[in-house]
Amino acid sequence: MSLVNRMGLLGASLATLASSAGLYAVKTAGAPAHEIYQNEDFDEILRLPRRTVTTEDGVPLVVRESGSALAPLTVVFVHGYCLRMQSWHMQYRHLREQWGRDVRAVFYDQRGHGESGFSGAEKCTIAQLGRDLGRVIDEVAPTGPVVVVGHSMGGMTAIALASQRPDLFGERIVGAGLLATTAAGLSKTGIGRNLENPVIDAFRYAARTAPGFVQFARGAARAVVTPILRAASYGTVVSPRLVKLSDRMLDETSVLTIVNFLRTLELHDESAALPVLGTVPVLVLSGDADMVIPYASSEALAEELPDVELKRVRGAGHLVQLEFPEVVDRALDRLIQRSFTQGVNGRQIAIG
Repeated sequence: MSLVNRMGLLGASLATLASSAGLYAVKTAGAPAHEIYQNEDFDEILRLPRRTVTTEDGVPLVVRESGSALAPLTVVFVHGYCLRMQSWHMQYRHLREQWGRDVRAVFYDQRGHGESGFSGAEKCTIAQLGRDLGRVIDEVAPTGPVVVVGHSMGGMTAIALASQRPDLFGERIVGAGLLATTAAGLSKTGIGRNLENPVIDAFRYAARTAPGFVQFARGAARAVVTPILRAASYGTVVSPRLVKLSDRMLDETSVLTIVNFLRTLELHDESAALPVLGTVPVLVLSGDADMVIPYASSEALAEELPDVELKRVRGAGHLVQLEFPEVVDRALDRLIQRSFTQGVNGRQIAIG
């Protein structure tokens, strides 16, 4: 099919695709008048000390750190598709208050997201993200035990690292948290089913052959993908300011990033790395109203891991760490406790 025909098909499909935003409107209708996050500073994490880690192919990744460099454990947080480090705001606040100097938290923006640099489509892969995570750990936490916590594409990133550098697991990486994620691609489940259409194919083709057109059609590209992501963000009615935060992260993501990562999200498969991941304590957590990566994917992932806590969050959508932060925070506390027990010279730190 020619580019002209593909673009014509795109235009004819926009009205239908835009109607999917109605799902999102239903989720936010009737939001409570009382704003529980009225005084919450969701950009507080951006005022943490900043450093830049340069990847093997020259992409600058912006990294921010909270806590003491002398902390006995470092937790590295890896955000998901079309998000940025602020998606971990609730966990940043909790770790600071609950663990103090015992846990250091590291956050970074993945390539193409947030404040980090961009790369070509050929480097927008889960495998490359795994190498990026390895570089961040090497530079920011070169010694001492580490727990990696990844959400969605960030969880896939952590599993990819296990495939690439198995020597890190059990020696340096002593625990892993996998939130709303899967080891294999999304071509047949969740968001993958929604993206199997000629409109998305047209954008992939245009991104390779006519990037100028893609930039011109920025609004159209967002009309294809973002309504799906918005509708899937939350399974319950949540704070309007929370919705505004997640909308802002999505809206600030480049259209090229949105398009360039689609193929790897659909087709990647890091299942062979699960035995490596199984050498450390793992948390697998997901909402059972997640339309991007169904809860069944978390069940399948947990079945392959021997030392795993599987946590089902009732009613939660894809942004479970924002929608039900207390549930996620308590689960992370348990993971940190298990990781301390196994990996920090047998030391166990009491919570609270």
